[in-house]
Amino acid sequence: MPPANPTPLPLDDGQLDRLETLLEAPELDDAMRLDEIQGYLCAALAGPRPIDVEDRLADMLGSAEAVDSEAGQEAAGLIRQFSEALAAQLADGDLPTLLLYPKDENGEGPYDYLPWCHAYLAGVDLADDDWFDCIGALGGADAEEQADYLDERLFPLLLLSGEMEAIVKKHNEAWPKGDERAALEKECQDDMPYAVAEIYRFWLAKRGIGTIRESTAKVGRNAPCPCGSGKKFKQCCGGD
Repeated sequence: MPPANPTPLPLDDGQLDRLETLLEAPELDDAMRLDEIQGYLCAALAGPRPIDVEDRLADMLGSAEAVDSEAGQEAAGLIRQFSEALAAQLADGDLPTLLLYPKDENGEGPYDYLPWCHAYLAGVDLADDDWFDCIGALGGADAEEQADYLDERLFPLLLLSGEMEAIVKKHNEAWPKGDERAALEKECQDDMPYAVAEIYRFWLAKRGIGTIRESTAKVGRNAPCPCGSGKKFKQCCGGD
């Protein structure tokens, strides 16, 4: 008799190739790339409450109309399987095998981490519950320690996406150059799978012990700022 809840099977090479092909179909001209979908899903599966993949298919495939197309329906089926297997892998504590493309269009040279990291951070930003707001709701020194830990584990993604450099330069602080910068980037590249897995496990533990509380007066980072400026909350009062 098969197990009641069999482990979802990851996409094999043929299915990954098929998904890549579908994502380039004319009906899906605004779809994310495969590397971006993986990064986006890793963030969507983490957080105070995991995001249902059904609620994010339009983001990944470009629009609701794209999802309804023939190519979109086939791609959606593969993304569902991909998401289920990724969630099972992360829940088991396994490191994700990052799907990355070379920077060179000819398929040579170093891998390009930027699109993957951008997609992950977009998944964080679009979460229904702001990650740091939920930690802050705990209050006390424990909340500060947990926020510091999450900051530390997000650092590789922030650095490889270019966001950390922008933040540092905004505050007129020095940013490493040359060999020092290359070494820091290499360290973050090596650390990234561990960071992604540990962030997932961090939130899984929080959900398990019931420490995540909803805020009744929460303002989404992409919502209009309540101050009336007309800007998004994250670009106004919710900014750094």
